[in-house]
Amino acid sequence: MAHFDAVAPRYDLANTLLSFGLHYLWKRTAVGMLGLKPGDRVLDVCGGTGDLARLAARAVGATGRVVLYDLNRAMMAAGRPGLAQDPWAKGVLYVQGDAERLSFGDATFDAAMVGFGIRNLTNPESGFAEMRRVLKPGGKLMCLEFSRPVTPWFRWLYDLYSFYVMPWAGQIIVGSKQAYCYLPESIRTFPEAGELSAALRGLGFSRVTCRLLTNGIAAIHLGVRERG
Repeated sequence: MAHFDAVAPRYDLANTLLSFGLHYLWKRTAVGMLGLKPGDRVLDVCGGTGDLARLAARAVGATGRVVLYDLNRAMMAAGRPGLAQDPWAKGVLYVQGDAERLSFGDATFDAAMVGFGIRNLTNPESGFAEMRRVLKPGGKLMCLEFSRPVTPWFRWLYDLYSFYVMPWAGQIIVGSKQAYCYLPESIRTFPEAGELSAALRGLGFSRVTCRLLTNGIAAIHLGVRERG
């Protein structure tokens, strides 16, 4: 929690610089793949500064509802002014809470999404199980998360960048080297795309699909909660 407090004020700037702006494309693609409709109710788990919530709010319109859910108040506060300036995102509801114990009843949402946050949970499977619980039958899950590059030479280059360049850049941009040492370590210990697909099926999601982005640096997983 402490390193998120430290990076919150310049978190979005750091993401943009360190990803060379690619994270915006990844997020637009991920939310687009959910196929949200006007009037849908959407939960953004580990929503942070609200990039995904903003995109979802535009898709569901004035008749829909987007709930941004995060444990870290500083991250939500850092993104709130930007969302307040977006006419479609002004209605985003903020809730502070634990993603492994979601503060909502069963079958509440048409869609649940998590972007670059599930690997930070103590037990990611509990987080996914909770998202399945709050989804309506037929509701969709979307998980956008870092993965591992597919091409060996690109994986080597990415490891070099993430383990050596990113911590140094993080110190300069947000004043925290520790936060960007944690990032590559957490990516390496998180299941790769195929393993995550299997885990989602094991948790009861059906029609699980995976789309790799930028040679596998990130991956979008989709799943559906069937009836029952």
